[in-house]
Amino acid sequence: MEIRNITEDELSAWGLALDVGFLRVPEYGKEVRDQWQEHLRRVVDRERTQAAFDGGAMVGTFRSWGGEITVPGGAPVAMSAITNVTVTATHRRRGLLTRMMRADLDASVARGEPLAILIAAEYAIYGRFGFGPATDYSNYRVDLTRARLTDAERAFKEPGGRVEIVPPETIVEAGPAIHDGFRARTPGAISRQETWWPLYTGIRQRPGGRHREPRFFALYRDPSGAPAGYLAYRIDEIWEDFLPKAVLHADQLIAASRAAEAALWDFATHVDYVTRISAGERAGDDLLPLRFTDPRAVTWDSARDFVWVRLLDVPAALAARTYPVAGRIVLEVADQLGYAAGRYAVEGGPTGAVCSPTGEPADLRLDIGTLGSLYLGGGSPVRLAEVGAVAEATPGAVARAEAMFRTARSPWCPDWF
Repeated sequence: MEIRNITEDELSAWGLALDVGFLRVPEYGKEVRDQWQEHLRRVVDRERTQAAFDGGAMVGTFRSWGGEITVPGGAPVAMSAITNVTVTATHRRRGLLTRMMRADLDASVARGEPLAILIAAEYAIYGRFGFGPATDYSNYRVDLTRARLTDAERAFKEPGGRVEIVPPETIVEAGPAIHDGFRARTPGAISRQETWWPLYTGIRQRPGGRHREPRFFALYRDPSGAPAGYLAYRIDEIWEDFLPKAVLHADQLIAASRAAEAALWDFATHVDYVTRISAGERAGDDLLPLRFTDPRAVTWDSARDFVWVRLLDVPAALAARTYPVAGRIVLEVADQLGYAAGRYAVEGGPTGAVCSPTGEPADLRLDIGTLGSLYLGGGSPVRLAEVGAVAEATPGAVARAEAMFRTARSPWCPDWF
């Protein structure tokens, strides 16, 4: 079986193979094939888009795209975002995923990307390739019959700011700058491709009839009139005994400032007929319960893993982030695929860091997936040591790593990719 990058003429076949791999019954008609051809011509980089072939049949898909991820301290770090990974059910357990993954990681190393990320459809698959879960999320719900925003939360609003309902085209225009401001203040947030915006807002649709539900878009403008945040939402209109009990589904609330965030939450709590908010997927340690007068009126599901991180260049990656407290630690990293195996000395603090290979004795031993879990500041060396994922070679090194690597707030990525 052959693994290679696809050609221009194979775009539509790749889209149909993607549907099959994700257990979606494809539509093979010419209209849908043409839709796939046009859609993927806009979206994919063919140099980063692979397929597995068995004769003339396409039986696996894999692609990545290049972007940035924000790390603790606010620096944007180049990364490869892996997505659209499938193997057709008829060709499982033949090593196709392994071959596509190795080809993509090799290409990332050649391009100088310090790390790769993905969202794991199945937990057990990607650890063997050196990925570790690095961000999580929870689904939050707010009962507005029991609570409103606290006065302290509403005090973050700035005089002269305003919220307005806008068409999707306005979000396509204003959204990128808002999102850039948001991700600059949010470790774990990733850059968005230009093609993301028309697809998210519904201006353009994906092939095969799987359209997004229509949404309202509320745009926040700061006192100068500059866009600083947006809320995408839809309403379930519910009436019981002629009483309104509507639910507002907050699909995304993205804010470049604390004032914009407070104003948009205040807006969401005052939409007519709404008695409940489904706040969507927020960071596992989101402040939402503390924003309301009765935190018990805010409920949430247990946190779920989301973005997984795979370090490819340990010195570059660890030197790019900052550390809450100053310290120095030597890590011995195991990597079965060989990209990042070695011993590294990390010295850093709140203003910056350096990291380099070393021959010094190790303070901690861990594998590359565990280091990926620690990288964005959400993982706990103490907890991971308790389950044997981190081995302490120098007394006190686990506690030192906890102080250095773990951040006060969890990293968060709001984007599926």
